[in-house]
Parts: sequence; C-alpha cells; structure tokens
Amino acid sequence: MPTTNRSAEAVPAKANSKSRVIVASLIGTSIEFYDFYVYATAAVLVFPRLFFPNAEGATALLSSFAVFGVAFIARPLGSIIFGHFGDKVGRKGTLVASLLTMGIATFLIGCLPEAKDGWIILAPALLVVMRFAQGLALGGEWSGAALLATENAPANKRAVWGTFPQLGAPIGFILANGLFLLLSFQLTPEQFDQWGWRVPFLASAVMVIIGLYVRLKLVETPAFQKAVDSGEVSKLPLGRAFRFSWRQMIAGTFIMLATYVLFYLMTTFTLTYGTAAKTEEAARAAAEKANKAFDPETFSAGLGYARNDFLIMLIVGVVFFGIFTLVAGPLAEKFGRRKTLLTVTAGIFLFGFTFAPLFSGGTVGVMTLLIIGFTLMGLTFGPMGAMLPELFPTNVRYTGSAIAYNVSSILGAAVAPFIAVALWQAADGSPWLVGIYLSSMAVLTLVALFVTKETRDVDYENNTTEAVKVR
Repeated sequence: MPTTNRSAEAVPAKANSKSRVIVASLIGTSIEFYDFYVYATAAVLVFPRLFFPNAEGATALLSSFAVFGVAFIARPLGSIIFGHFGDKVGRKGTLVASLLTMGIATFLIGCLPEAKDGWIILAPALLVVMRFAQGLALGGEWSGAALLATENAPANKRAVWGTFPQLGAPIGFILANGLFLLLSFQLTPEQFDQWGWRVPFLASAVMVIIGLYVRLKLVETPAFQKAVDSGEVSKLPLGRAFRFSWRQMIAGTFIMLATYVLFYLMTTFTLTYGTAAKTEEAARAAAEKANKAFDPETFSAGLGYARNDFLIMLIVGVVFFGIFTLVAGPLAEKFGRRKTLLTVTAGIFLFGFTFAPLFSGGTVGVMTLLIIGFTLMGLTFGPMGAMLPELFPTNVRYTGSAIAYNVSSILGAAVAPFIAVALWQAADGSPWLVGIYLSSMAVLTLVALFVTKETRDVDYENNTTEAVKVR
C-alpha cells in the first residue's frame, strides 16, 4: 500500500493580511513620528528656557535646534545597525527593536530634570543622549515599515501600499501637536513649563505597547523569505550595498533631499517664525515677563502669532499633508514614480519663491502657504515609500534604502532649521532667503531624478545582488 510522505507535502506559507500590514506599518511610523514631533515642538516651545536657561534669545533657540539635529547625526548609524539585522535576520524582529528603542528614549526624556541647581550640565547632556537614541531608532524604522508594506503588496499596488507608513508622518504630527495644544489650553503657562510638557513624552508608552502587540504578530515578508529559502541572504549587507548599489544610495539620498528640507521648514521653521515676536518692543516685553535679559542683537522679527493659534493653523495644514499622501500613491502607480516626483519637485522649486509674499499676506497668506506647502509635502512624500526601496535588491534593500533616506536627513533635515534661522536673521526678519534655500534644494533633487530610471516595473521579489550580477 502506498504511503504519503507528509513531511514532503507543501505547506502553504503564512502571509500577513492586508489589515495587519496596514496597521503594523502605519501604527509604527505614527508612533515614531509622534515621538519625533513631540521633541520638535518642545524644542521650539519650552526646551530653550528649560535646558538652556543661561542662553539668550536666538542663542537658546539655536542650542535647542542643535540638540534637535543630534538625532539626524545618529540616523545613518541607526540605518547601518538596523539595516544589517533587517537584511540578515529579518524585517519583523528589526521593526520591533526600533520601536522599543524609540519608545524608551522618548519616555525617558519626559523624566529628565530641568537644567538648574546641580543639573546645569548633566540635564542637557542626558537630553543629547536620549535624542541620539531617538535618531538611532528612526534610522531603522522607516525603511523597515516601507519594506513591510511594499514587500507584502500585490502586483501593481506597491506605490499605494507604500503610502501606509508615509501616513505616519501627518498622523504623528497631529497627535503630538494636538496633545500639546490641549495641554496648553488646560494648563497655565507655569504648569505647562513645570510638568505639562512631560505628558506627551510619557504618554508615548501607551502607543508603543499597542505597536509592539501588532508587530509581534507579523510573519516575514515574501521577498525576504524567498531570499532566505534561496540562500541569498547577505552576510554583510553594508559591504554588499556599497559594492553593488552605491549609485542607487547616492541617487536615493538626493531624490529625498527636497522632501526633507520642505518637511522641516513647514513643521519647525514655520512654527518658529510664526510665533516669534513681531516687534523688538514685544520681544523685550516677553523677555522681561520671563525674567530674562533681552539682547537686541539676536532679535529677528516674526509674525507674532500666539503659540496655540499657530499650532491650530499647522494642524489644518497637516490634514492636507495626509490627504495628498494618499493621493500620491495612485498617481505614482499610474504615471510612474519618477514622472510624478519630477512634477511635484518642480512645484516645490516654484513654491520657494512664494515664501516672502505669502508670509506677508496676513493670516490668509500664511494659511495659503501652509496648505500649499503641506499639499506638496504629501505629494512628494507619498511615492518615497515605494521608490526608495525599489532602487535596491532584496538582500540589501533594508540597508540601502535606510542609508539613502537617513543620509538625506542630515543633508536636508538636520541642518534645515539651523540654516533657516540663520537666513532669517541675515535677511533682517524676512523669510525670502529661506524660500530660495528650499528652491535650491529642489534643483538638486530634480537632477537626481533626471539621472534615475523609473522603478515601477522592477522585479521586487526575484531580485538580489546575485541576480543583478547575472543579468
């Protein structure tokens, strides 16, 4: 009687459902961006006086932005560390580790003492350490989430599914700033400075627990599992990426550049410029009210909006960011990633020339600037979830896309707030040079897109560096 060898029977591979992929990629990046935005908002609103009390005016703000930039220095290192394990061990475990790192660092920021008494040096130093840890985590988070979405996507849907992790940016922004806004309405300025600013940092622990629960239920993506089954997992992904995919890393870095500059100008610089005192007299009065010395040499005129009013305006703008992130996916699927991004980047170039007139146009002008800027942000950020990973073979995809994304964060985002403040001061309180800066970065991105081929039709699963060499 014939027998059946059950061990040889094909066992259907487990797969992640669409809902699980959406939730796991979206909730993770939402938490990561929430954590990052919480710091960015606090860096403008409270950290200058809480952690740099001996500095004055713009000097304290620039010190706070310098710590803000520490995370961007850490991000390429995070991309190497998490990219190594993401390409060698798997996407799932690496995503869990990045989320834990970010969550713990953010929670501990909420526990830090202020820079006074015996903590004048140690408190800012600990803030730098926590900020560095945040940067490490974000260095591995985005690429892992993008790969989770796109490597599970059905045919001709990668750009659409690639928008799932991208939505984490507007959602995280709204959650973070909405909570700051709620606290500022409910608390006095003294209460907010004493303990209210800590609440958003501490509250992140709840979202991290939810995110971990969802991600621990994932199985590996089909593309990575195929690389495992065929024995094509790289032992040293970093070395292989630099050997076979260095051109793609350079291209990806500059393709992302204008997106990053626009991103941080719209979220960080606009808040700084919008809430800065409109006149020297108003700035002097605010300094006296806070019992701080006023240095007219460091004063640059802003728009003079109340903090809460401008946060509401930003949140309205970010709604357009989220909507057009979703719109960008189908556009990139229909017209291709390259053509879509070429068009949007040309729009960013032109948008830079509108900074001065729109900022000078009262509330209607400022709101128009925010809506246009965040609309362009959604249209340029949405396709990146598919295009950057598509530049790389499976067995170096995590490493390659992470390095490109995060090196671009240094060139674009780490220095953007610092450069913007310096240009704002150089132009005697006008933002026109800031707009020229944005347009200049758009030119570099246009060049990178012109020399890069379309990635829509690449073979995403049967694509390793070994296969590339054979072809």
